[in-house]
Amino acid sequence: MATARRALRLRVTGIVQGVGFRPFIYRLAVSRGLAGYVLNLGGSEVEIYVEGPPDQLASFIKGLYRERPPPARIEELEIEEAEPQGLGSFTIRKSERRKSKRSMIPPDFGICSDCLHEIHDPSTRFYRYYWNSCAWCGPRFSMMYTVPYDRENTAMKKYPLCTECRRDYEDPANLRRFHAQGISCPKCGPRTYVYTMDGKRLDVPDPVEWAAEKIEEGYILAIKGVGGFHLAALATRDDVVEELRRRKRRPSKPFALMARDCSVVEMIAEPPPGACEVLQSAERPILLLPKRPGSPVSELVAPGLDTIGVMLPYTGFQALLLEQVRDGFLIMTSGNETGYPMCTTLKCVFTHLCGIADYVVAHDREIVHRVDDSVLRYTDGELVFLRRARGYAPMWLYAPAELPEMVAVGAELQTAGAVAFEDKVVPTQYIGDMDEPGQVEELERELRWFVEVYSLKPRIVAMDMHPGYHNRGLAARLAEEYGAELVEVQHHHAHAAAAMLEDRVPPGEEKVAITIDGTGYGVDSTIWGGEVLVASYSSFTRVASLYPFRLPGGDAAAKWPVRALIGLMQASGLDEEEALDVLRRYGLLSRDKLPHGETEARVSYRLAAFGKAPLTTSMGRTLDALAALLRIAWRRDYEGEPAMKLEAAARGGRDHGYTPGLLSLDGRLVVDTPGLLRWVLENIDRLPARDIAVTIQRGLGRALGEAAARAARGLDGPVYISGGAAVNTFIVQGARQVLSDYGLEVRIPRRLPPGDGGVAVGQLLVAAAKLGEI
Repeated sequence: MATARRALRLRVTGIVQGVGFRPFIYRLAVSRGLAGYVLNLGGSEVEIYVEGPPDQLASFIKGLYRERPPPARIEELEIEEAEPQGLGSFTIRKSERRKSKRSMIPPDFGICSDCLHEIHDPSTRFYRYYWNSCAWCGPRFSMMYTVPYDRENTAMKKYPLCTECRRDYEDPANLRRFHAQGISCPKCGPRTYVYTMDGKRLDVPDPVEWAAEKIEEGYILAIKGVGGFHLAALATRDDVVEELRRRKRRPSKPFALMARDCSVVEMIAEPPPGACEVLQSAERPILLLPKRPGSPVSELVAPGLDTIGVMLPYTGFQALLLEQVRDGFLIMTSGNETGYPMCTTLKCVFTHLCGIADYVVAHDREIVHRVDDSVLRYTDGELVFLRRARGYAPMWLYAPAELPEMVAVGAELQTAGAVAFEDKVVPTQYIGDMDEPGQVEELERELRWFVEVYSLKPRIVAMDMHPGYHNRGLAARLAEEYGAELVEVQHHHAHAAAAMLEDRVPPGEEKVAITIDGTGYGVDSTIWGGEVLVASYSSFTRVASLYPFRLPGGDAAAKWPVRALIGLMQASGLDEEEALDVLRRYGLLSRDKLPHGETEARVSYRLAAFGKAPLTTSMGRTLDALAALLRIAWRRDYEGEPAMKLEAAARGGRDHGYTPGLLSLDGRLVVDTPGLLRWVLENIDRLPARDIAVTIQRGLGRALGEAAARAARGLDGPVYISGGAAVNTFIVQGARQVLSDYGLEVRIPRRLPPGDGGVAVGQLLVAAAKLGEI
C-alpha cells in the first residue's frame, strides 16, 4: 500500500540568505527523497515547499536545525500544510521580490578554514587567490545593494562566473559553492592593484610579497579590505609608529594590531581562556587583551595602556601578508584622516590619505557599506562591545513587544543609528562621531537604506534631547519627510532602556539602572553622567547621582582634565589658594597640562566659584579629574583616554576599601566625591598611585551600588549598568561587591555596546513607550 504523500510550506527567517542556505535545503530535501523547491524572497527570508512521505518530512524538519550551515541562524520557522503538487524533483528557484516576512541581512564573515586551506594548496585553482570565499564565509552586508542576497544585488555582479566557478555554482554535490553568490577565482574575481600616492599604477607581479617587503622597509601602506581601507605598518619599530602618529595627527589613541594566528597573539598578549575562540570566530573582532610583559610591540602602539587591541586576518590577502612579515603581526588601523570616516574608495585615499600612506594596495570590488572593525573587551571577565560593526551588524535584536515602524539617529559620539519594526530592532553598524565631516551624511545613507530594504513607513523618529547634537537636524528632516512624530529622549534613559531590552524587560516594568558616562544632557539642563535611575521604557526617576561640580570651560575641561580637577576641588571646599597649592605641588600648572598655566587655573577656579561654568555629575569628568591629580593623564586626545589610563594604572593595586558616603541633595542621593577627593589628597604622598587608582574606582562603584540597592527595594533585579564607563572593570567590581550582598545581580549589555553605540536602540523603546505604542 502506497505511503500517503503530504506537503509542507515553510517560511524561514533569520540569517538565511548569503550563507549557503538554499543549497543546504536542496541537499537536505534530496537526501530525504523529497520534491519541491526553495527560493529567496524579497524580505531576506526563504520559502520552502516540500512534499513526500510524512516520516521523511519530519526528518527534513529536524535536519533544518541539526545540519544547517555554520553561519546560518534560524530565528523563526513557520510551517503550514499544503496541497501536494505531484512534483517529481527538488529545485532552487529564482529569487522573488515579494515579501511576506522580513529577515536578517547577513553580516560579513571572516574567511573560513576551508578557503584558507585552498589558498595555501598549489593543487587548487584558488592557490594564493586573495579573495577566496564560499557559502560559509566572505563579505555580505558590505557589498549588498539591496535584498534579496543574490549576486546581481551585490558588488559581485560585475564579475561574471568563469566556466569552472559556474560548474561549482551549479553542482549540488559542491558543499561550499553550490549556489554560493559571492564565489570567484583568479579568472573571474576581483583584481588587486598597487598604486603610488599620486595615482600611478605599479606593475607588481605579487602584491602580497611586494607589500610585505615595503612594510618591512618601514613604509606605511593603505590596504583595502572588506569594509574599508586599513593603514598597515610595523608595530615593533618605534620610529615607524611615531611617524604614523605624526602623519595621522593621532598623538596617543591606540592602534589596532593584526596577528598571523593565536600563537602570535600569545607571544604579544595574555589572552584569557576562550579569547582565541573569539578571535577565530567568523566575526573576527578586535579584542582588547592584556599586553604581555616583554612583548615586542612598541610602547607607542598603545601609550599609557596595559592592553593592546588584536585581531586575526579575515581575508586571504591579510592571511598571506601576515605570513610574509617576520614579526607575524602588524599595525592594521583604520585608513582615515583624523576627523574623517574610514576611506572606502581610491578617490578618498588619494585625497585624505595623501601624506599619510606611502603606497596603496586595492582590489576593484566596490565597498557598498563602510563597515569598521568591531571592538570587544573583557569587563570583570565578561565580553562586551566597544564597537559593533563588521561581523555583527546588521543582525537584529528582539524587542519585548510589537513596535511601530521607527527610526532613531542615536547620540553624538561613537554612534550608530537604528530602525524598528514588528518585534525587531536593527542597529546600524558603528558610524562614528557626528561632529566629524561626512558622518551625519553617512548615518543618513545607512538609515535610508534600512528603511528601503525593510520597506518601512516610519511613524516615529527618535533623537537625543541635547540641543547641540549634530544629528538632530537629520532627525527633524526625516520626521518631516516621513510624516512621522519627532520624539526627544533623555540620554541616560536611552542607556537604561537599551540595557533592559537585551533581557526583553516587559513594558511598564521598572528596573534600576546605573548609567555612567562622560556627557548626557539632563532634564534640568545640566550635564549628567553618573546617575542611578529607576526606569521603565516610558519614564524614569533620577534617584541618585555623583556629587555635582562645575566644569570650567565646558568642552575645554573635557580636553584638559586639570580644569575638571579645579572644578572638583572648588566643589570640595578648597579655596582658590589651596587649590593652586595642590596644582603646584603636583606639577599640574605646566603648559603641557594647562596651556596658560597659573592664569588659566585661577580663571577656571573663579568660573566655578561664581557659577559661570556648566554643572555636571559626569563619571567621565570625575575620573578625568582624579587621573590628573594622580598625574596619570592630563590631556584627552581621544574619547575616554584619561579614564582608560586610570583603569590601566590600577592593575595590580591594593584596594584600601574606602567608599565615599551618600549624601542627600535636591531630593536625591549623591555620592560624596568631594570626600573621595579629600581622601586622595590625604593619601597621595603615602600610598602607591596604583593603590589609590584601584580604591577610588572600586569605591565609586561601591557607592553607586549602595545607592542602587536602596532604590531597588521592592523591585525585582537585576540592576543594569550602562553607559560608556560601564566597561570599567573596577567600577563594575565595586558595584557587584555591594549589590551581591543585597542579593542583586549586576548586568551590563552584552549584545550592544554599553556606550553611545547602543543609545539609538534605547531611543526607539523610549519613544514608542512615551507615545503609548507599547
